[in-house]
Amino acid sequence: MATRGTRAAEGAPRGTVGHVPVLLPNMLRALDPRPHAIYIDATFGAGGHSAAILAAAPGARVLGLDRDPTAIAAGRAIAEEHPGRLRLTEARFGTLDTVAEAGQYAPVDGVLFDLGVSSMQLDAPARGFSFRIAEIVWHLGEERSARAIARRIVERRAQRPFARTMELADLVARVLGREKIAGRHAATRTFQALRIYVNDELGELAEGLAAAERVLAPGGRLVVIAFHSLEDRLVKNFLRRRAGAAEQASRHLPPQARARLPSFAFLNPRPVSPGVEEIAANPRARSAKLRSAVRTDAPAWRQGADDDLGPRI
Repeated sequence: MATRGTRAAEGAPRGTVGHVPVLLPNMLRALDPRPHAIYIDATFGAGGHSAAILAAAPGARVLGLDRDPTAIAAGRAIAEEHPGRLRLTEARFGTLDTVAEAGQYAPVDGVLFDLGVSSMQLDAPARGFSFRIAEIVWHLGEERSARAIARRIVERRAQRPFARTMELADLVARVLGREKIAGRHAATRTFQALRIYVNDELGELAEGLAAAERVLAPGGRLVVIAFHSLEDRLVKNFLRRRAGAAEQASRHLPPQARARLPSFAFLNPRPVSPGVEEIAANPRARSAKLRSAVRTDAPAWRQGADDDLGPRI
């Protein structure tokens, strides 16, 4: 979770006011924006990454997706700074390939996912959540005190609903007896768990990665920044499978009919994490991990029941 009042280091690129892009130089190195190429920012948010791509690659175009209409509206200022080069669409990133095809953007040269809730959203206390609480925190929170937190949340909701995010954050901090843990707000894991469940983000992420695989041109790059271990594990498993040796789909088919060729090659087999200076300037970056890969010319794998990438409730 973002720390309230976090400010960018002097000269740090920004999107809309109030948001600091995480791992920005690392993202640009991995994505390697080229002039007149086409990119998808699958999680537009405050637009900091899209703005950086447009600045780094003259003539490049970006298709920015976000399911939050507030983010789309705020991003129009960035679009006006780059006439004809940034198109914003309110959509879930699981449909990014169909959105790109409908807008005549496909195939694309790069796809970026930044899976954290933006600082702009977390720092706006009036933006409340509604959720079934107890089992969500227990199953997805990876929080040692999940049972105590869930019990207090249920007790509070029996009295009155949560109207503001800070009400929940303060409650969790009281349960844990402190406001900060390892430099982050004590409610970080609880908020991440709620976000994952409410938006079905693990399932949506699996669909989004497969959609990116389908829409990327050979040589195109996939860059994913994750903040939660469950999301990062899903990305890791997806890329490991897609970048592995040819996989046998069914032993009942002849070998030439059942081999699945690698559709990605790793750019960084191990995740990239932020340095000490970035964490000091932007505490939100602490748990971020960046993974990247380049698309091969092999056909996209067909999603199926055997493509189990991570835990689901």
